Amino acid sequence: MTAPRVVVLAGGVGGSKFTLGVREALARRGAPEATVVANTGDDLWLSGVRLQPDVDSLVYALAGVNDTQRGWGRSGDTERVNAELQAWGAGWPWFTLGDLDLGTHLARTGWLREGQTPTQVIERMSQRWPLGVHLLPMTDAEVDTQVELRDGSSIHFQEWWTRHRAALEPAAFHNPGIRDARPAPGVVEAIAAADVVLIAPSNPVVSIGPILAVPGIRDALRSAPGSVVGVSPIIGGRVVRGMADVCLAAIGVETSAAAVGAHYGARTGDGILDAWLLAEEDAGSADEVAEHSIRPVVTPLWMTDAVASGAIVDAALAAAFDAAGW
Repeated sequence: MTAPRVVVLAGGVGGSKFTLGVREALARRGAPEATVVANTGDDLWLSGVRLQPDVDSLVYALAGVNDTQRGWGRSGDTERVNAELQAWGAGWPWFTLGDLDLGTHLARTGWLREGQTPTQVIERMSQRWPLGVHLLPMTDAEVDTQVELRDGSSIHFQEWWTRHRAALEPAAFHNPGIRDARPAPGVVEAIAAADVVLIAPSNPVVSIGPILAVPGIRDALRSAPGSVVGVSPIIGGRVVRGMADVCLAAIGVETSAAAVGAHYGARTGDGILDAWLLAEEDAGSADEVAEHSIRPVVTPLWMTDAVASGAIVDAALAAAFDAAGW
């Protein structure tokens, strides 16, 4: 197999683990660094600073400074400033900001207020920690996610996710302003130049969904000369992490690997996929995936470490080469 040019769409902890595997797999091949397009739909302003949870999860994981026990934030972090904020009645008592993590948010906010774009801020962050990938936000626009509840009210995604643990039944998810947003500089160009585009096993609704909703990105995927391969975030009919099943139910999609593949759809129709990786536990639904004109690939999908994640990427790259007839 040649050394492919790869683009990854990713968000959250699942996206971070998968991206570590992408970096490992491409390094073995001597391939160019992948371009990783990060979800920024769950960003927010809190206590006067700009937070980018999915971006930071990717940055911390790639830099090797992430808290692997909690699954978010910096390893070895403390919470003195957060306690002081709570004493002042500032911020959200159920949304913890670590001291080291807050340093990132303060730096980001300062640069944004100086006029830099999120793209430029991430580039600056990458100078401190060589990440081994080219990380881009999906857009430089602010398109934070609002959760519309069944009673007609709306709350920020982070309040619904972190405070209520998705226990409040959602009616819909919205990204105000996204119709006027544009892909961040370099995103569409990277997709157009890629041999392979990989859809990480991130939440299809609130991590990958906002990326695809940025005008121009879905069209770029559909017209991409390379193959588009997705990795199922569902194993054995269950979500691997988080509350993606609640999100899927809100948009009328069954919590199954085949249903999520069908949700993304085939490029031969009006979707974005050429191939779809299924876990061994879901091998019985391969024919169902094929019925949607998507090539099913059955392979182990548990991302226990970077080596296991790299093996998943190997399978995805092989599927991409087969789909392209290379």
